[in-house]
Amino acid sequence: MTQAELLELKEKQAGRDHYQQPDFYAIDDLLTEEHKLIRDTVRDWVKREISPVIDECCQHAIFPDYIKRGLGDIGCYAPQLPAEYGCGGLDYISYGLAMQELERGDSGVRSTASVQGSLVMYPIYKFGSEEQRRKYLPKLATGEWMGCFGLTEPNHGSDPSSMTSKIEDKGDYYLLNGAKMWISNSPFADVAVVWAKNEEGIVHGMILERGMEGLSTPETHKKWSLRASATGELVFDNVKVPKENILPNVRGLKGPLTCLNSARYGISWGAVGAAMDCYDTAVRYCKERKQFGRPIGGFQLQQKKLAEMLTEITKAQLLCWRLGNLMDQGKATPAQISLAKRNNVDMALTVARTARQMLGGMGITGDYPIMRHSMNLESVVTYEGTHDIHLLILGMEITGENAFT
Repeated sequence: MTQAELLELKEKQAGRDHYQQPDFYAIDDLLTEEHKLIRDTVRDWVKREISPVIDECCQHAIFPDYIKRGLGDIGCYAPQLPAEYGCGGLDYISYGLAMQELERGDSGVRSTASVQGSLVMYPIYKFGSEEQRRKYLPKLATGEWMGCFGLTEPNHGSDPSSMTSKIEDKGDYYLLNGAKMWISNSPFADVAVVWAKNEEGIVHGMILERGMEGLSTPETHKKWSLRASATGELVFDNVKVPKENILPNVRGLKGPLTCLNSARYGISWGAVGAAMDCYDTAVRYCKERKQFGRPIGGFQLQQKKLAEMLTEITKAQLLCWRLGNLMDQGKATPAQISLAKRNNVDMALTVARTARQMLGGMGITGDYPIMRHSMNLESVVTYEGTHDIHLLILGMEITGENAFT
C-alpha cells in the first residue's frame, strides 16, 4: 500500500471512529478548559487522521508519512517547551493528555511524537547551546525536520553505562564510531541526538545530521509490534562530528536519563489511552454481540471483566493527573515517574488481553483495535526502561540499596 492509497483510504473511512472516553470519577472536573480543549483537539485529529488508516498501516507495516507535519500542526512535538522556540509553552498535564489521545490512536503514533519531543527536542533545549536551540527546535516543532534518539546499543540496553559507542578528539572535530539499535524514527530522521563515550569514558551528547559521511540508518523489519512505526538503527563509521554539535551543558549519564524521565512520563499517559480504547471497544461489543438469546454484556463474567477494567483505568487516570501536577510543580522524582510508567503499561496490557478474550475470535482481527494495541504494548512495556528495571528503581528508592550491581 502506497502513501497515496493511504490518503484515499483516509477519506473513504472518515467518520467511523465513535470512541468515547471513560471518566467514572469525573476527572474532567479536575482539568482546566484549556486542558480539555487541547485533549479534544488531539482526539478529533486522531479520529480524522489516524483511525481511518491505522489498521491498514499495521497490516502492511507502513508508517503514515503525512502525520509528520500533522503532529506539528496540532502542537504535539514538545508542547511543554517554551513558545519562543516554536513550541506550545503548555503545562505537563496538557502534554500528558496529548500523549493519551495519540496512543489511543496507536502506540506508534505516540512514539513518533514522544521521541521527537522528549528525546530530541527536550535535550537540545535542556542541554544545548542557544545557537543549537535556535537552529533545530523551530523546525522540529513543525515536523519540517524529524529526529531520533540514540542510546540503546545492540549489546547494551538496560545498562547504558556499558555503551561502546565512542568519540575521539581530532582537534577540529570528534570522530564517532559505534552503533545504536531499536531507534524509533531513525529511517527518516533528519537529525539524531546521540550519546557516546569520550577517551576518558565520559558520556557526551551530540547532534548528528542526515548526510554526514559514515552515518547510516538501516530500517528494522519483521516486527510483530509497533508495525505502523518506523524503527531502525544508527550506524557510525568514522563520522566527523563538528565540535559545535556537542551538547555543551551536560556530561555523563545524567543527560540521557533525564530525557528518559520526560519520555516515561508521556508513556504513563499514553498507555492509559490504549487501555481506554480497548475498554470502549469491549463495552460496545458486549452490548451488540448476542449469545444464548441476549447481549453478552448481561452475563456476570463479562460484567466482572468490564468492572475490573474500569477500576484499573480510573486508578491510572488519577495517578497520571497527580503526577502531572507534581511535574508542573517541579517536584516529580524519577522514582515517581517509574511507578506510573510501570503500573500504567502493565494495566494497559492486562486490559488489552482481557478485552481480546471478551471479543472471542473477533478480537484477533484487524476489524477491531485490540490485538494491535496488545502487540504494541509489548514494546511499550520494554522500551524507556523495562518493567523489571522500573521495579528495581522503585526498590532502590524504598530501601536505599542498589540492586543493579
